[in-house]
Amino acid sequence: MKRRILLPTDFSDNSWSAIVYVLKLLADEECIFYLLHSTALKASTMSNFSNRLLKIMKDNAIKQLQEIKEQMKAADVNANHEFKTILSTLHLYDAIKIEIKQNNIDLVVMGTKGRTGAQEIVFGSNTVKVIKKVKECPILIVPDEYDYEIPKQITFPTDFKRIISENNLNVLKFIAELHNSKIRILHINEEEELSLNQKHNYKTLKNDLANYRHSFHWLPDYSTKKFEINEFIKDLGINILVMVNYKRSLIEKITNEPVIKKIGFQPIIPFLVIPSQDDLKN
Repeated sequence: MKRRILLPTDFSDNSWSAIVYVLKLLADEECIFYLLHSTALKASTMSNFSNRLLKIMKDNAIKQLQEIKEQMKAADVNANHEFKTILSTLHLYDAIKIEIKQNNIDLVVMGTKGRTGAQEIVFGSNTVKVIKKVKECPILIVPDEYDYEIPKQITFPTDFKRIISENNLNVLKFIAELHNSKIRILHINEEEELSLNQKHNYKTLKNDLANYRHSFHWLPDYSTKKFEINEFIKDLGINILVMVNYKRSLIEKITNEPVIKKIGFQPIIPFLVIPSQDDLKN
């Protein structure tokens, strides 16, 4: 069965970097890549454009999508990769939601910043909106100008307070299977010992990952979670960070406060955001 990958693009270098990354990540997989561009404009902005100018903008976007499609074909060596283009007039997050449903998308892959990405911003506004509003599918966020590395090491921070559902683990297992990656489960000790519920969830996760290379790591609560996770990533040479997007989770804090100086969290490696089970049910 072919994996279905959605690639939102604003034609920036950052979005192209994300495309190159996922082509390399899934180099040996059967995939259909859907290249999506949104031309949505605010109503107040549209009133300033003539129908002729709007048509020119649309035609240019179609041309650019086709050019990127051809670039992808040229950069790709897998005959089992298919490429499709989609032009939408909806806001990006609405367009993504529709494509996830219509094309049964398995994974959304996008860059951290767009054309106007300032150096001090962690995530661009489009990326933040997609993380907040798109809860139907995992999202892989690729840092600006990130050079591809085989993901031999994956880290998965968890507080063990919630059961990790099979749906949540499927994409983690899939990524790990690509290159026989080791999954390093990271727990920051906010408590002296785990509660009965945490112990149950810990054992369940351990059983669910029994057939995968994995290890558990326990860190003292000596700083902010964001700082400790980044230090863990650097110390162990982690290649992909995975988190579940629960309500009131660290991901919410990151997307609500995007300035690096204030939040102390910078996506230095690809960041896989998995919807919570509650969101998948809705």
